[in-house]
Amino acid sequence: MESKKLESEIENVANKFMESVSDKEILIISHFDTDGIIRSLLFFQTLKKLDKRFSLRILKRIEEDTISNLPKDKIILFLDLASGSLEQIAKAGLKHIFIIDHHEIVTEIPQCVSIINPHLNGKEELSSSSLVYLFCKQISSENKELAKLAILGMIGDSMEKSIDKLNNFIISDGEVKRKRGLLIYPSTRPLNRTLEYCSDPYIPGITGNTLGVIELLREVGINAVNGKYKSLIELNDDEMSKLVTAIMLQNPKVKNKEIIGDIFLIKFFSKLEDARELSAMINACSRLGESETAVQFCLESMKAKKKVELMHTKYKQFIISGLKCVAESEKITGNGFVIINAKEKIKDTIIGTIASILSNSSVYEDGTMIITMAYYDDKIKVSARSVGKAGRNIREILASIIEKTGGEVGGHPFAAGCMIRQEKEEEFITHLKKSFEVELVKI
Repeated sequence: MESKKLESEIENVANKFMESVSDKEILIISHFDTDGIIRSLLFFQTLKKLDKRFSLRILKRIEEDTISNLPKDKIILFLDLASGSLEQIAKAGLKHIFIIDHHEIVTEIPQCVSIINPHLNGKEELSSSSLVYLFCKQISSENKELAKLAILGMIGDSMEKSIDKLNNFIISDGEVKRKRGLLIYPSTRPLNRTLEYCSDPYIPGITGNTLGVIELLREVGINAVNGKYKSLIELNDDEMSKLVTAIMLQNPKVKNKEIIGDIFLIKFFSKLEDARELSAMINACSRLGESETAVQFCLESMKAKKKVELMHTKYKQFIISGLKCVAESEKITGNGFVIINAKEKIKDTIIGTIASILSNSSVYEDGTMIITMAYYDDKIKVSARSVGKAGRNIREILASIIEKTGGEVGGHPFAAGCMIRQEKEEEFITHLKKSFEVELVKI
């Protein structure tokens, strides 16, 4: 029933969009992560077929003046952005706004805004890429050929573990091969390298540790042949079982159901590739400021492929360095929370990934709020995660603080973020600690 309601909303908004764009230019504004790159590409391909006039902007975030500086004579299409900026949109006097997003909506929707959001239609778990794909397919059934890109976006937004009716349709359209196995990636590369750079789940003593990886594989009886290890999908059942057990012993909080699941293999560059690795490669480009290269990679440009492979290696090294930095840095801790202020030591585009890795590690108990901070120009990027997706609504906590300090906030109840000015650093941390103490009293 919920999926029917959402499908009906997609149909209605798609029809309204097509009526609106008949004689107007379109401005697409999308986020810079994997899901964002995929969304923009889905629309790029769709509008190109329709011979529509359009331009594209890929943003890290919506800044304070982003909305007010938008052109009023164009159709503005936000992808995975602006659900938290509805008040600014209303004040800006914009006339034709379309939003496809899956973040929470906490304010009234202005009349100038047409929106597709699962939170308005039964809260079905869908990535924004999935929503955009369904939207584009509603515009033309020929867009079914874009399904495999939508799946990369779905996986980039960690939605592959929530396979509901609509996501199943998309996976079917994309002609994806599924294989049951250990959910570390890439499943198609030598296992020693896969384990060394594995960050989800984070494996203490293994992630980032070449010698630790070799010792683990030796203990489970997996050895190199002619200097090369098997890939994950080449392991037999006995080897797979022993490896899963060894990883669970290294990280006791990892449960079998969390690390065993479907591996999605997609035909890319004429061979089957692990969709999670492809998604991670796209994300690496965007996080390192190469969104255009990521788009070319998605279009299967061989020139872009070589560049992306190098950038992915560099990005993984940044992540490992970031985790080591966190391990060695001082932290502000309290009952049920930890604040990690990396300042300029970790890139702002990576700090959210670090927070996610820590929330999936065995380091902190379920319900712990992990707050990471990193400098960005004269501002501070704040990323917050709740370990085990349990406990307090971190988005609400951040929103209450931003009312006092100023800034922008967005996200979900257990994974949220905000942006503040650097001069508000100490004030923000003070309010943050007080808010956690108040929340503990409420509980």
